[in-house]
Amino acid sequence: MKRIFALTLVLVLAFSLIGCAKGGDSKTVRIGASPTPHKLILEYAAPLMEEKGYKLEITEYQDYVIPNTAVESGELDANFFQHTPYLESFNEENGTHLVSVGAVHYEPFGIYGNVAAVHYDPFGLYAGKTKAIADLADGATIAVPNDGSNEARALYLLQQEGLITLKADAGFTATVLDIAENPKNLNIVEVAAAQLPRSLEDVDMAVINGNYAIQAGLNASTDALAVESAEGDSAKTYANILCVKEGNENNEAIKALAEILTGADVAQYINETFGGAVVPMNQGE
Repeated sequence: MKRIFALTLVLVLAFSLIGCAKGGDSKTVRIGASPTPHKLILEYAAPLMEEKGYKLEITEYQDYVIPNTAVESGELDANFFQHTPYLESFNEENGTHLVSVGAVHYEPFGIYGNVAAVHYDPFGLYAGKTKAIADLADGATIAVPNDGSNEARALYLLQQEGLITLKADAGFTATVLDIAENPKNLNIVEVAAAQLPRSLEDVDMAVINGNYAIQAGLNASTDALAVESAEGDSAKTYANILCVKEGNENNEAIKALAEILTGADVAQYINETFGGAVVPMNQGE
């Protein structure tokens, strides 16, 4: 009888330890983020979390898939890198159960030419590079992100600038197949978002995600040839969110992090650090 009791006790303790290892410390938030600006914002928020009695354990990711699968599996408690259209598309395609806890900031999309060549080599522009939208030749090449929601966002920016016209019902899942009019016969090529800055040497222009533009030393407010309207639907639709698995929205540590990320201190940090390339949804009011 004593042996059975001892064996039962060992099994209970073992399963308890496994559960703790998988679920993590309730005072620690394991969060995945892209390098810029998300990880930088979280690093600023970490001391603010400590003041509330919580610790942030930040893991950096270079892609848009693993941070979501890690939250779904429980390896991470949350992630911070994406917007709602991408999240919804990911859930639909992968059968995951991820939800938004709150919108933190907006990264304006911009159309970029070969900024490095123009800025650092004022002696001339090289063949295949276009410095102004008005100078785009017939058949010019423009690179856009190849993931669904971001491709649509890029196409709407091209439409904003009068370069193309999308079908009336295209919506935020638009692709190149939804282009109704293309008067300049632009060659719009789909490129992995992380590779867009590098593609500038090979294309006339590229529409680049805000985070990848920042990593490449580009600023939408100073370097972009055109930027999404801050008054348009994109600012609300494509706000970057704090994401968790469904059912964890009311976790106290997550609620504390959401409050900090949408608070005045972080808003001030974003404004002072990124100079308009990243715009906080809450301007600290």
